[in-house]
Amino acid sequence: MRTMSLKSRSTVKCNAAGADFLEGSGGLSNPGGGRGSDLMSRQWRTSNAAIRLRTFVYPLVLDLLCITISFAVTAMARDMLFSDMSWIFILGLILPSYLVVALNGKVYSIRLLSQPWPAVGRTLRAYLIALGVMTLAGFYLKVSEEFPRLTVALASLLAMTLLTLSRYYFVRFRRAIVGGEPYSVALIWEPHQPVPPIDFSVRIAADGFADPERHDPVMYDRLARALRGVDNVVVSCHANRRAAWTHALKGAGIQSEILMPELQSLAPLGMSLHGTMASVVVSHGPLNLADRLVKRAFDLALASVSVLLLSPMLLLIALLIKLESRGPVFFRQDRIGRSNQVFKILKFRSMTVEGADGHGSRSASRDDDRITRVGKFIRRTSLDELPQLFNVLAGTMSIVGPRPHALGSRAADKLFWEVDTRYWHRHAAKPGLTGLAQVRGYRGATIVEDDLRNRLQADLEYLEAWTIWRDFKIIVATFQVLVHKNAF
Repeated sequence: MRTMSLKSRSTVKCNAAGADFLEGSGGLSNPGGGRGSDLMSRQWRTSNAAIRLRTFVYPLVLDLLCITISFAVTAMARDMLFSDMSWIFILGLILPSYLVVALNGKVYSIRLLSQPWPAVGRTLRAYLIALGVMTLAGFYLKVSEEFPRLTVALASLLAMTLLTLSRYYFVRFRRAIVGGEPYSVALIWEPHQPVPPIDFSVRIAADGFADPERHDPVMYDRLARALRGVDNVVVSCHANRRAAWTHALKGAGIQSEILMPELQSLAPLGMSLHGTMASVVVSHGPLNLADRLVKRAFDLALASVSVLLLSPMLLLIALLIKLESRGPVFFRQDRIGRSNQVFKILKFRSMTVEGADGHGSRSASRDDDRITRVGKFIRRTSLDELPQLFNVLAGTMSIVGPRPHALGSRAADKLFWEVDTRYWHRHAAKPGLTGLAQVRGYRGATIVEDDLRNRLQADLEYLEAWTIWRDFKIIVATFQVLVHKNAF
């Protein structure tokens, strides 16, 4: 289903005697007349097809202008606008490359052009890929030596700046620029049925206006006129009439949907067929093979290099722990990992052996008498977590992911899964050394229920939109919160 903000709205309220229309801004009006007259006349407005075309063409043209202007201005600034035409050759390579990459990457999709910063990110990535393609083409054509490198670098910086500004402001003011929303959605609802809280383009009360169980040409014609120009229709009806509405809308030539509120608790992701029987998809599997390989290679490379570089520090911390108190250097504890499977996590021991809580039912507090002097320092600086690099190498953890919790962890005297049943959803990926929740400052003891809910929401957000680039940004942001007021 397309998700959009719909401002132009009209309401149709119908009774058995005919139709009584409440006119909206760009929807239906009632010019008078009975059942046989044309009850469905539309006020003039830009068609959805024209708006969709503008939504595609305008940013495409803007991108080409931004890139062309950037190279021309740079050539002019370097006094080579007419004296050295190599910049035109470079522009001739990069423009088609950019178009191919942008179109293939769905840079101009309506869904993306509803979100300013994701749209900017996808646009810049397309330009950088096109720049790489242009460089590679120059190398194979054996003309890369003739490229004015400074011109390309300066023009690219200017192009990326202009692309960022033009895309951001286009998305922010898209509706005003293109003349409206690209899709119109109609709602048909029956008495006492729930209505989704969005602004539909057309709202039709079905009672007395359309009965899907009647095979009546007049009724079908009336319904067709009401839905003329609509791209999507949503029906909220009684459960025992869903099949009838499905039958009635099969021939409407419009994307049609039947509301099923009881599925809301399942949060289905799609549908699947097993023979002749349908099922709803409620969970995706792991990342695809290519993404899993990229993430695992990233984990192995970073963990291996970190262990080698930090080995003197690891040995020093181990020695200090051993000198201060008797007992093992490492603390092992059961934690919940990927697929809700329990694994052993490694940490530097920061508490006395007698005070160690293997079940994790008691969170560490600021003045916890179980914590040693060395333990206080390594917990404050997060150095106690470094042995988890070996968990990463072993494959039970990742560098970035939801932090693993002990089985007895509590918030406000409730087990985590008693606070929010979605808690188990966060284990769809390997747990991480750091995560989105941590860089947002959600760490330390869980005193109240919201301490857990904030972390859970961040973890689910991370799982929803994973990219290796986001992992990299989280790692960089982690260095800013290694020393944190809630780390004790």
